[in-house]
Amino acid sequence: MSKKENLVRGLGLKEATALNMIDMVGIGPFITIPFVIGAMNGPQCILAWVLGAVLAYMDGFVWAELGAAFPHAGGSYVFLKKLYGEKKWGGVFSFLYIWQTSIQAPLVIASGALGFAQYLTYLIRLNAVQQKVVALSIIVLLCWLLYRKISDIGRISVFMWVVVAGTLLWLIFAGMTHFQSKLILDFPKNAFDFTPAFFVGLGMASIKTIYSFLGYYNVCHLGGEIKEPEINIPKSIFISISGIAVLYLLMQISVLGVIPWKEAKESTFIVSTFFEHIYGTGAAKVATILILFVALSSLFSATLGYSRVPYAAALQGDYFRVFARTHPTKHFPHYSLLILCGTALVFTLFGRLSEVITAIIVLRILVQFIGQAIGLIVLRYRRKEIYFPYRMWLFPLPAIVSICIWLFVFLSSGLCFILGALGAIVLGLSVYLVKAWYEHRFPFEIPVED
Repeated sequence: MSKKENLVRGLGLKEATALNMIDMVGIGPFITIPFVIGAMNGPQCILAWVLGAVLAYMDGFVWAELGAAFPHAGGSYVFLKKLYGEKKWGGVFSFLYIWQTSIQAPLVIASGALGFAQYLTYLIRLNAVQQKVVALSIIVLLCWLLYRKISDIGRISVFMWVVVAGTLLWLIFAGMTHFQSKLILDFPKNAFDFTPAFFVGLGMASIKTIYSFLGYYNVCHLGGEIKEPEINIPKSIFISISGIAVLYLLMQISVLGVIPWKEAKESTFIVSTFFEHIYGTGAAKVATILILFVALSSLFSATLGYSRVPYAAALQGDYFRVFARTHPTKHFPHYSLLILCGTALVFTLFGRLSEVITAIIVLRILVQFIGQAIGLIVLRYRRKEIYFPYRMWLFPLPAIVSICIWLFVFLSSGLCFILGALGAIVLGLSVYLVKAWYEHRFPFEIPVED
């Protein structure tokens, strides 16, 4: 990076892993389980969770290699510039990523806030307007919690992860001690007929499980604040994925072993319903309070990571300069945080939860996930002299597998979302070309005379 980041490397492996894992869990699995069951119409929905875990591992290899090699704030913004050339196509891809992030990052925050408000209605009756007010209040609270130096945030994240892990372990313990095998084996007729309809259902279900796994790369957004990043970034990624994959699979199995799947797919508060089945209403309310804390913790981590992305771009002159400002004493990008949360407030007013989740995934696939994987493969073959502190196993197989799964998910999302994602790219490219022409950047550079 051409300009020095005014950030402090204050996060070790423990804090980095905690931030990753609380970002991954969040409200996601607690609101998506009914969607996943409904999309596949039976206990075979476990396949969607397995596919989500496989994708997280395969794509995790790409992120681990890039994060260790280029440990700066901004994550994919930095990676895409390095992979495709900072003065050429890397500038185009990185701008498109920032362009999409300015849309999808507030969507992520809005989806979590809306999910929080939805689950709160199990405890308190809220109409639609009141739910919006709760969601807006959560975003304001997050901004306040994150308005502090990174070392304090690291300690907060570890505490949050202890509560998150305890909640999931309680759910799994309750399910396994009240497990009914006949429920999980209640497959509908033709459950495993591998027809086009089966794969459409698997694709739609996988969008929701992948949403629940997102966050395994959050540590890369914070690369400029990680101690020994060449070691701690890959470790935190794979520890996070491994731990969460096991917890998610056990959680889905536990739910299917307690609640008949036909009832589960219709539930709005699936985990609250789960505890109500086992222990009664009192325990269900306690579990709901814990889930709300989990949701808040995930939003805390995600908002922290995303606030560093426009900061990194602005620092290099590739985005609005206001995003590059850091707090004079706490040394974090406070303007970036405030603008991100402000945009999320607007999206919260107009968003619907299910559509927001799908849009979050589809919007990012082509430029960020597939673009990174292809770029890494090409760079490794063309520039063998570049040193990578961490190298993926069986290169390039994990990257190729991740590309194939991402394409499957993209094509399964539905025509409306596909056209929306392509439209966002075209619009972003148009904005880039105008900006590049005005600033005499690629492809409108002014030749320098000798």
